[in-house]
Amino acid sequence: MNLALDEMERHPRGRLRLADAARAAGLSPFHFHRVFQAIMGETPADWVGRRRIDRAITIMADEPGAPMARVAALCGFASASDFSRAFKRRMGVPPSRFDIEGWRSAHASRLADATGTFRGAPGLRPTRLPPRTNPDGFRVRIRDLPARTVAYIRVRDPYRAEAVPRAARRLVEWAMRRRLDGGQWLGYQWERPDITPLPRCVYHVAVVAEDASPVGDVGRYRFPPMTVAQVDLSGPIDLELRALFWLYGVWLPRSGYVPDDQPAFEAWQGLPFAHGLSRFDLSVQLPVRRAH
Repeated sequence: MNLALDEMERHPRGRLRLADAARAAGLSPFHFHRVFQAIMGETPADWVGRRRIDRAITIMADEPGAPMARVAALCGFASASDFSRAFKRRMGVPPSRFDIEGWRSAHASRLADATGTFRGAPGLRPTRLPPRTNPDGFRVRIRDLPARTVAYIRVRDPYRAEAVPRAARRLVEWAMRRRLDGGQWLGYQWERPDITPLPRCVYHVAVVAEDASPVGDVGRYRFPPMTVAQVDLSGPIDLELRALFWLYGVWLPRSGYVPDDQPAFEAWQGLPFAHGLSRFDLSVQLPVRRAH
């Protein structure tokens, strides 16, 4: 299933044939459909359809005023009218009437609550940052990163308490046995938690390991070269949350960049959760490309 999901995630515009995903999993299309639904709780077609609409909401949020024909093309729809019908079926209203800011605000509030629970503290309530403010003094570096191959463990519904730290401990033990623990440790998720309901999010804890071989629930994925906007930080998880809100909400709209078709990364300094949940030493890496 890791192989099938990896193949599906390589096609963010939803243009992958499900037969190709079944072939990646080593199953017939019939059995792949049954196994996928049993494991993921939705059919492959529903998964692809949901991800396409999530991607559309993300583009509409990051590129206000983008023509619907452009959004439709970027999400794999044949036309703006096909996109509008699919959007209305899933969201209840056409894209022109969708309250993006209200949607993101509600999801950001749930993310703050979940993150507070994650660290064993009251729910975080970050306030909306006024335009052009940066009270934490975050600094962005634009970096070009080479291709990276990672070994990873996929964590579904990652905002449950201890879900990600448990997976990280398992992958660290796996990597130590193979002397791979000295590589760059990463965390990432393909969904945006300010767009996708938290139970539908999936987080990958990973280590860069060019010679890793997939086994059991440890998968292998190769990321292409990419340009990232990087913010270095050291502090509690609420500092990281503020950095993400600032990066997406304040820096990005004025940067001349838009998010690329890759997930945002946590790049840990040393092993993940080396200080438990009290302090995170890491860099946030947001893959970007120049806006058209």
